[in-house]
Amino acid sequence: MQTTRDPLETVTVIIPALDEEESLPLVLNDLPDVGQVIVVDNGSRDATADVATRHGATVVREPQRGYGAACLRGLAAVRETVEKGHPAPQVIVFVDADFSDHPDMLPQLVAPIMDGRSDFVLGSRLLGRREPGAMPPQSVYGNRFACLLMRVLFRARYTDLGPFRAISYARLCELGMSDQDFGWTIEMQIKAVRAGFRIQEIPVPYRRRVGTSKISGTLGGTIKAGSKILYTIAKYGFRRWKPTRTDAG
Repeated sequence: MQTTRDPLETVTVIIPALDEEESLPLVLNDLPDVGQVIVVDNGSRDATADVATRHGATVVREPQRGYGAACLRGLAAVRETVEKGHPAPQVIVFVDADFSDHPDMLPQLVAPIMDGRSDFVLGSRLLGRREPGAMPPQSVYGNRFACLLMRVLFRARYTDLGPFRAISYARLCELGMSDQDFGWTIEMQIKAVRAGFRIQEIPVPYRRRVGTSKISGTLGGTIKAGSKILYTIAKYGFRRWKPTRTDAG
């Protein structure tokens, strides 16, 4: 008797993590069963890596600090797996390790890609229900301003720069992602528009993170992130870019 393969077996989840031993088990417990979960330990000083291993995740290490650096290391791990002869994933999902996102919504996030209707699906916190205090005012206004600039410069109709996102692995390989810190999310969104991807947003709920935010929770982090986002918008706003096939890692 032939069994039907669960489509989520073709999904790989990448979780950048820095000192998230308390929240990471909550994230991993709420994730549905997928083909592979990669936790990128971005220089943690706590038991983040041990926690991830105990929950069955693949752990890779990226000592260079930076959200983008961690995501790039996760993609490099995917490429290494494919080069060893394993099937390439159909979809890559990115989710934060702080339990502010709702990992149990992964099936809704990947469905439009699985069905062939979209290439890139963004979970929008600003369209969804936000727990009080989950996004401080500077984060809300900063996201809205960045999306306004993208609409003016790139005709992009985003409402958020949310970290919970799904993208076709094959299409992601075309983008040549390179940013190693706070510009990662907006780089992907700008390049996806310029490459003509079929893009969809779905509302996602958002809750207060476990622990203190390393970005919006500090003045320095907020300034650095905001500056890098504006720099990235300006960089691609005044530069011609053509998608080229890369190995996304």
